[in-house]
Amino acid sequence: MQSFSADPANSHYTTRIHPALTRLADEVCATLARLFAYVMTLALLAIGGAALWEQLPDAAAIDPSAKDASFKGIWSLADRSSRAFAVSQFDPHDKTEAYEIFRHPQGGRRDAFQWNGADKMPVAELEIYRPGGELNHNGPAIAEIAARMDPGGVRELEAAGLVDTKFGTVTLLRLISGSNAGRGCLGFMKRVGDPHVRISGWSCQGDHLPARRAAISCMLNRLTLLSTGNDPKLAELFARAELRRADCATSTAPVLSADWLTGADNPRLRGAF
Repeated sequence: MQSFSADPANSHYTTRIHPALTRLADEVCATLARLFAYVMTLALLAIGGAALWEQLPDAAAIDPSAKDASFKGIWSLADRSSRAFAVSQFDPHDKTEAYEIFRHPQGGRRDAFQWNGADKMPVAELEIYRPGGELNHNGPAIAEIAARMDPGGVRELEAAGLVDTKFGTVTLLRLISGSNAGRGCLGFMKRVGDPHVRISGWSCQGDHLPARRAAISCMLNRLTLLSTGNDPKLAELFARAELRRADCATSTAPVLSADWLTGADNPRLRGAF
């Protein structure tokens, strides 16, 4: 009986089909890779667009009534808020007082006093800042004080000693350059950790340095609390401070020794801020 031999497994049909399948697989993989890259590009564009969209309301909501560069962020003038502080009997002669309240959407509040002289030029400012959730987004306090003392100037400050008040010792600062350096105004700043309060400002009151130091001490000693805003720690801070308050006539002399570190006129070797 004649036998028939079977075709080998690797026939010419197999050799024709196999390269075609390989090319098809390669094309599918390349198409999937391009599709994945396209999707990732769209995702990145969407993320970037969402981030930009979140910033747009912030830029549009900046209140033009914010007085100077110290108001970093979204601050708005709160016309209907009640006064929380007062400065009693602070040199009312030929001075006009303005009181403004600014609020931040994340809970911060700034109570700002400003006194103008007969020529309508500011002679003193005082700000009580109670931060909210925006605390970590604020610029340095020294830069804010410099901007308020010398708008548009060089704004370089250096230490000018310490002064004692009912809130404890307060750091004094002075301009070492800029358009207002010759006026001899002094800035000041006091931080309180609990509750979170920052008291800062500046004053040009007085004809010489000891008089200006005394004017700042007197201003802070006469700062009183009108409303706590349901903040018992703030009420406790002012209650403790009242026990330390001295009369302005007796608070002119420095309570700290007038050495090179804490004297009324610190040497420049301490450097600028």
